[in-house]
Amino acid sequence: MKKRKLIISILLFIILIIILVVYGIYRWSVNMDNLPKGDFLSEVESPNGEYTIKTYLSSGGATTGYAVRGELIFNKEDKKIKNIYWDYPQDKAIIEWKDNKTVIINNHKLDIPRDTYHFRQID
Repeated sequence: MKKRKLIISILLFIILIIILVVYGIYRWSVNMDNLPKGDFLSEVESPNGEYTIKTYLSSGGATTGYAVRGELIFNKEDKKIKNIYWDYPQDKAIIEWKDNKTVIINNHKLDIPRDTYHFRQID
């Protein structure tokens, strides 16, 4: 009986470790700080000049398609540039400011500076 409880405990511990490793890999893969730089695509300033969004095209190599990364620049504040957009597969960036705090990038609406879009992110 003790042997059976020990085996069950070990199996549960192994399952917990596997779950934690998978979750860690997932969190790393959706971290906006780990994105490749890419080649400059476009830049659009907000209507009031408070923000600028720059987009970059990134190639994953011969076996994958292109991805688009968008970064938010704070024009009137001394804040770090923030990655706010990552979409795959994508090879263009259509940016439209709806107002001073709302932008649409390739049909993804973001409330700036709070929101981000990452194609792997689960809502």
